[in-house]
Parts: sequence; structure tokens; C-alpha cells
Amino acid sequence: MSQQSARIVATPDVLGGDPRIDCTRLSVYRVHELVERRDLEPQAVADRFDVDVADVYRALAYYHEHPGEMAAITERRGERRQVAEDDPRVVTGPEDVADTEE
Repeated sequence: MSQQSARIVATPDVLGGDPRIDCTRLSVYRVHELVERRDLEPQAVADRFDVDVADVYRALAYYHEHPGEMAAITERRGERRQVAEDDPRVVTGPEDVADTEE
């Protein structure tokens, strides 16, 4: 295993087996979302989640080196989101909680 990917792990019992930074619950997918979709600086992500900035860059590299795996994760997330939106018992945000004050 290369040193670059040595800190990226996947275990079935953590985050549904999605790749993540070792010893954290910070997924490769989440790092990508924060840095490349929300335009956060890698150092800001590292500081927020108390990881080395090198691990943030390792996660980004992993994301781009495994496009098929990341596409499958994106698809699974979309399916879960759709199921949640279709199920009235699932709370996805404050608008789903009825105001109980009269």
C-alpha cells in the first residue's frame, strides 16, 4: 500500500464501509464535498475536523484516483436521500417538524 493511501481506510462497521481518514469518521466523500463543492480551504477542513492537512489532500487524491467507487457512493447517497424524501416519517430538516405550539 502506498504511503499516500495508507491513511485512507474502509471498514464495513464505520460509515457504511465508505473510505475515510484513518482513526476518524471523516469520509473521503465529505472532504471532497467541503473542499471542492463548498470551496473551503483544505487547512480549514483540517482544523475543523482536527486532522493533518496532508490527510485532507490524501482524501482528495483518493477521491480522484477512484472515480468508480466515488460514483457508486454518490448513487447510494442519492438513493437514500430519495427514500428519506418519500417517507413522511423521516425528518430531513426543520420544515419536517410540525409546530406544536398553539
